[in-house]
Amino acid sequence: MLLRSILFNVLFYLNLLAHMLLALPTMVLPRWIFMVLVRSWAGVSLWLLKVTCGIKVEWRGLEKLPQGAFIVASKHQSTWETFALIMHIAEPTFILKRELTWIPLFGWCLWKGGMIPIDRGARAKALPAMVARAKEKLAQGRQIIIFPEGTRTAPGAEPRYKSGAAYLYEECGTICVPVALNSGLFWPRRALRRRPGTVIVEFLDPIPPGLRRAECLARMQAAIEPATARLVEEGRRELAAAGYHVPLPATSSP
Repeated sequence: MLLRSILFNVLFYLNLLAHMLLALPTMVLPRWIFMVLVRSWAGVSLWLLKVTCGIKVEWRGLEKLPQGAFIVASKHQSTWETFALIMHIAEPTFILKRELTWIPLFGWCLWKGGMIPIDRGARAKALPAMVARAKEKLAQGRQIIIFPEGTRTAPGAEPRYKSGAAYLYEECGTICVPVALNSGLFWPRRALRRRPGTVIVEFLDPIPPGLRRAECLARMQAAIEPATARLVEEGRRELAAAGYHVPLPATSSP
């Protein structure tokens, strides 16, 4: 498993580099041409993950995705969802930390993709700028992808939702689609090893526009957390059947 994980990591970054180099000429071309390469990168990455590490993906609830512009509020356990969600979101626009845009070549691609960088050190001061950029993207019919906890959390860890996603929802006045997943079981954060199995992503019932911020945040967490716990349990059973044991994090709830 370790050798397969190392092989995947090498191929993953070679694939990323190759697609970034191919994307350079598209910097002066229409964005849709660039996005063809972005989807190619995500698709090849998922294929490499399957053939090298035995990690597949199951998508649930795709029929719940609305047409046009909306917000996607996704659970964040792994690097996996930062590229895999691209496969089923028509015009993805990620809310991401500003420091990523400083990386040579990669940052240029983020700029071309029209992503929304935020200064996490500025805290509440960064929210109005984020909303202004998000409104522009939504007006173009795009979908805003945000991770409500702001960082990766291990499967089973105590959730720590921040107000940014609900603030964005209230200020933009649009639909929000919560997303549950169990990617952290198979692609753990801060770990090299990749465990074989099936990552499950589930798009949940959309939250209609018009709710107050606190109510939206409560509904978001009430939808995502039980669904994620269910998917994590499915994943644990699959891993246990294959002989893998995944301990709960020390910070998890009883």
